[in-house]
Amino acid sequence: MLTKLAALAVALLFFAPSVVLVGVAAVVNPAMTACAPGSLLVGPIPDSLTATTRSGQTVTLNRTQLTHAATIITTGGQTNGVGRPGVVIALMAALTESTLRMLANTDSYPESADFPNDGNGSDHDSLGLFQMRPAAGWGTVAELMDSSYQARAFYGGQTGPNYPSPRGLLDIPGWQSMDPGEAVQAVEVSAYPDRYQNYQPVAEAILTALTRPAPTGGGGGGAPVVPETTRIVFPLPEGTWVRTSPFGWRIHPITGERAFHTGSDFAAPDGTPILAAADGVVVLAEFSGGYGGLIVIEHTVGGQRVASYYGHMWQHGIHVTEGQMVTAGQHIGDVGSSGQSTGPHLHFEIRPGGRGAEPVDGDVWLTDHGAEGISGGDTTLAACTAGGV
Repeated sequence: MLTKLAALAVALLFFAPSVVLVGVAAVVNPAMTACAPGSLLVGPIPDSLTATTRSGQTVTLNRTQLTHAATIITTGGQTNGVGRPGVVIALMAALTESTLRMLANTDSYPESADFPNDGNGSDHDSLGLFQMRPAAGWGTVAELMDSSYQARAFYGGQTGPNYPSPRGLLDIPGWQSMDPGEAVQAVEVSAYPDRYQNYQPVAEAILTALTRPAPTGGGGGGAPVVPETTRIVFPLPEGTWVRTSPFGWRIHPITGERAFHTGSDFAAPDGTPILAAADGVVVLAEFSGGYGGLIVIEHTVGGQRVASYYGHMWQHGIHVTEGQMVTAGQHIGDVGSSGQSTGPHLHFEIRPGGRGAEPVDGDVWLTDHGAEGISGGDTTLAACTAGGV
């Protein structure tokens, strides 16, 4: 397939606009309903946080541990049916099982040390934040050494990576009416079921400290609150794309004149999932002008506002709406060839400073920020949920 894509890339030249769109009509996928961010919007992650367990023990968490907590919170906020109660339960589980550390297990899985980790665990053959076991069907070593995957697996449900077994929180009948510690035990099935309740005050303190009020609507005109991202991913699934036209000056493929290309083009088959490059808030989702279908997402990366642009989707290939919160790696649209384009591809831009700011080389930016590759099976259609029960 890659050979065919490479041949297609040689045969086709892609054109993307060199100026910002001025169109105003917003036309999105009619199947999607507007969905505003809930109360699970992660703000800047502090360097440390100190809280007290139910038994009176003082716990101090560092920025790495809190970043894992932010992944759990953000994933919960994007999983229908979880809400704040479900996130507290997930944080209680990860605090108890790993003290919010991504743990390898070199005795059982030597290859686990090859993945980013926060230390080596020794609990039988368990891995990661939630100490999940590959042998129990939770996932492969590579999958379980990914904090986002583990969070999705813990929450479970029909969109979870393990459905219908092993069961995640959403697969437990009546979990909402259980004591939070009992709900954790229903997922973890631990030999020490009473220990989870001890971390409930710490989990609640983390959730309060890391979340901030949702953006407000209306005519105030202020910039939306944007979460600090927990990860950076490449915007197309692994093995689906070929680099074609890079950022910078080039010969315009239609006019033959020299023009500046504000993005990076990646050839991919029509309908290939487009993934959000980072956690953020959709500030534009429209179908008009030279970009054709265009999505713009604003993120906070290292404390800096950054906008990512995704262009040339068909009208039916836009799966998000303005004001929607998305997480890194979520399926936000499909590759198309609308607007000023001569073949199916993703036109991708990065603009430090936010929407409308000067662009930089998005391909280089992804490399410099260690963008992760996402396999095709890991993509899910973007969705959001209010932060309530």
